Amino acid sequence: MNIAGLGAIVTGGGSGLGEASAIRLAKAGAKVAIIDMNAAAAAEVAARIGGLALPGDVTDEATMIAALEQAQAAHGPCRALVNCAGIGVAKRVVGRDGPMPLAEFTRVIHVNLVGTFNMMRLAGAQMSKAPPLEDGERGVIISTASVAAFEGQIGQAAYAASKGGITALTLPVAREFAAFGIRVLTIAPGLFHTPLLSALPEEAQKSLGDSIPYPRRLGAPEEFASLVAHMVENRFLNGEVVRLDGALRLPPK
Repeated sequence: MNIAGLGAIVTGGGSGLGEASAIRLAKAGAKVAIIDMNAAAAAEVAARIGGLALPGDVTDEATMIAALEQAQAAHGPCRALVNCAGIGVAKRVVGRDGPMPLAEFTRVIHVNLVGTFNMMRLAGAQMSKAPPLEDGERGVIISTASVAAFEGQIGQAAYAASKGGITALTLPVAREFAAFGIRVLTIAPGLFHTPLLSALPEEAQKSLGDSIPYPRRLGAPEEFASLVAHMVENRFLNGEVVRLDGALRLPPK
């Protein structure tokens, strides 16, 4: 699918991987709407790329229905959805203070997995009604998992479960949406230079980078965005979870 001129929505587009993806798509000519809980961050990125800022929670059904309608009114039907919104909690299932609070586990699953599914279903419905493009394609949905979905570390039970759910969604939804000409893909990134890791001391960041076989550094958000752009353009990529990790395999802790 040619990126130029298409309507794109990026969740979590106010920072990190989502911000880089929004910038990359806009540079290629897409009309980008940014959904983010942080209204100021969404507005700042949207202003830089000439896009549309849509503050909101991806798990809120009514808010997201309204956001997609607003994006469609401004940019035409959504042709590319990039799901980058997510949170993480580092906590053992049973720690010094007893079992992990159920509410904390539920919150991570709700935001990461349920939020991704909510956007998939709403964007998929809008895409399914759009006029077909070349090869009958109507759109592409790209979600963000993590290598933790495959090698979750101690303390990552909630995060790994949420990202594992996203990887498991990919193929069945791709099979279902094939009837509409909608492709469904997931990227499972490793250690990337995001705001979360940037807050660590430089020595800690270097140590993490040195754990990656090659290249021995943290991934750049622009490298994630480059894969997003390729996935949008390559019509034969479908139903796949792609690791983007420099051959990293996480140890137990």
